[in-house]
Amino acid sequence: MNNTYGLLHVQEANLKILKELDRICGKFRIPYVLDSGTLLGAIRHGGFIPWDDDADVVMPRNGWEAFKKVAARELPEGMKLVLPEDYGNGKRFYDFTPRIVYEYSQRREPGEEEAYYEGKLNHLWVDIFILDRLPDSPAAAKAVILRHKALYLLAMGHRFHLDMKKYPAKLKLPVLGGSTAGRLLPMRRIFRMQEQLARCANRKKTAYWYYSNYEPGFIDIRLEDSWVQDRIRIRFEDTTLSIPAHYDEVLKSIYGDYMTLPPKEERKPSHGSTEIRIYG
Repeated sequence: MNNTYGLLHVQEANLKILKELDRICGKFRIPYVLDSGTLLGAIRHGGFIPWDDDADVVMPRNGWEAFKKVAARELPEGMKLVLPEDYGNGKRFYDFTPRIVYEYSQRREPGEEEAYYEGKLNHLWVDIFILDRLPDSPAAAKAVILRHKALYLLAMGHRFHLDMKKYPAKLKLPVLGGSTAGRLLPMRRIFRMQEQLARCANRKKTAYWYYSNYEPGFIDIRLEDSWVQDRIRIRFEDTTLSIPAHYDEVLKSIYGDYMTLPPKEERKPSHGSTEIRIYG
C-alpha cells in the first residue's frame, strides 16, 4: 500500500542507501566519504541536517570506476545506480552526477517535469560526486575549470525543458547562447568530452583535486591532496560512515562558516519536497 511520509521517513530511506553504499565500499575497499550537506549534517547535527531531503557522497575517480563495476550486482532490490547518460538513451541531460535511487519512492505525481526523464529522477536518491586531479599549473587548472563550465552550458541545450526565468539577468545570455550552440553537438559526444577533460591530469600526483561533476557554481572548489587521501569513521544517525579526516578544511572550502545555522526561512528541503510517497 502506498504511504506518504515527511522528512523523517525520507531520511530513513536515504540512510538505507548510505548503509548499502558503505557496505559495498567496505567489501571492495572502495574509498568514499560523505560530502556537501551530508558531511555538514554529520559534523553539525550528528546525522542528516533536519530539513535535508537527499544525501551526498564523493569518490576519487578510481573509487568511482570500481563502484560502477560492482553496483548492479551488489545493490539490493529497490536500489539502482542511474548514470547521467541513462536519460533519454543518452540524448537528454540533467547533470553530470550519477545517483543511487530508491525505487520504492515517488517525489512527484506522474506527468510533472521529473517524469520526462523516464521517471528516473522521481525518486529519493544519493548523489555521487567524483574527484579528479587538477593540473599543478595555475593557468592549466583555470583552463580545465573554464572548459568544464563551457561543456555544462553546451549540455544544457539537451535539457527536456530549460526555464530561463530561474537565471539572473547576467546569466541569461550565456545560458541561452551556450545551450543553443550545444544543440549542434550530440549529447553523447558532450558526455565523452566531459569525462576526457575530467581525467586529463590523473596520470600523475598533483597538489589539488576538484569535483569534476559539480555544477558550474561549485566546480571551482579545490581540495588539497591530503584532504582526499585521509579518511576517518564518524557516528551518523544509528551507524558509522566515512568522512574526510580534514573535514573542517573541506567544509570551510564549500560553506565558509559552516557551523552557523541558516535563517529559519532557508531551512527547507533542497528539492522542495515536504511529503514523499514511500512504498517499502
